[in-house]
Amino acid sequence: MHRKPNILVVGSFMMDLIASTHKAPQSGETVKGIGFSTAPGGKGANQAVQCARLGANVTMAGKVGKDAFGDFMLKTAYDAGVNVSHVLRDDKEPSGVGHITLEITENSAQNRITICPGANSRITEQDMAWLKDEIGRFDIVMLQFEIPMEINELVAGLAFEAGVPVMVNPAPAADIPESLLAHTTYLSPNEHEAALLTGHKIDVTDGVNYKDLEIVADNLINRGVKNLIVTLGENGSIIADGKALEHIECVRVDKVADPTAAGDSFVAAFCTALSAGIPKNDALVFASHVSSLTVTKMGAMPSLPTISEVREYLARKGRPGFHQAELDALEA
Repeated sequence: MHRKPNILVVGSFMMDLIASTHKAPQSGETVKGIGFSTAPGGKGANQAVQCARLGANVTMAGKVGKDAFGDFMLKTAYDAGVNVSHVLRDDKEPSGVGHITLEITENSAQNRITICPGANSRITEQDMAWLKDEIGRFDIVMLQFEIPMEINELVAGLAFEAGVPVMVNPAPAADIPESLLAHTTYLSPNEHEAALLTGHKIDVTDGVNYKDLEIVADNLINRGVKNLIVTLGENGSIIADGKALEHIECVRVDKVADPTAAGDSFVAAFCTALSAGIPKNDALVFASHVSSLTVTKMGAMPSLPTISEVREYLARKGRPGFHQAELDALEA
């Protein structure tokens, strides 16, 4: 019998401050913007909200400031169905902020993001003490790099001991401790992050470069990662487990409105589908559809689709009835 998965996300909240422009400024240059907006975000919160909108039972652990941004971000996550009882308030640092410059051209949009972690940087091991008794009830744990690395190491170690799969999304790019790699079931960098982690650049000028990807996959799998997923933008994604490397096509859209949160949407959709019982390659197909739908809307959390929107989109893209039983359980 299919059921809703239980997912734990330990990660960040960031209030996104978005300035749109036709030309991003260079060093020392001032340009005129065409719009300004705010939207709740943060890699952890984005992933938690996306999992919840896709039908999973989601618990989020993290920290925000005692300020209006913190109030708004907590309410947004709660309204999406996320259990935020383990999100703490810090009285010394403000909530994290992401400063986004969105360069809009005729057919696309590119972002440049500066993050100020604020309260996210003050998560402590004591804040995670409750997990020692409770981590075993989750189907998967999701981690990212906008919180202290020692917290990721602690949570991954607890999950590993309890036999709970761990998804590590190594963004923003940073060196990963070998102990964290050894406790990682799924590692999901983009091609730039994968190159930084391995010291081997992935050439995507002519599409999918299997030779480079095999070198990167061998490096990370030999260091303890069980499954490597590399997202390649318009070139789709690959998954490798040391035995095979398989490519999943990108789902094309006519126009990209805002790429912010596309990676978070992808990772969250994969973890939700996988935990719902969908095989990992098909879970990546599902994730590709979810993330492509995300980039057609503005903002981080506001752009994250619901399970009903995704099912309608799958049908429009020629996949009616895609894993119907599993998606029925998510939509129930």
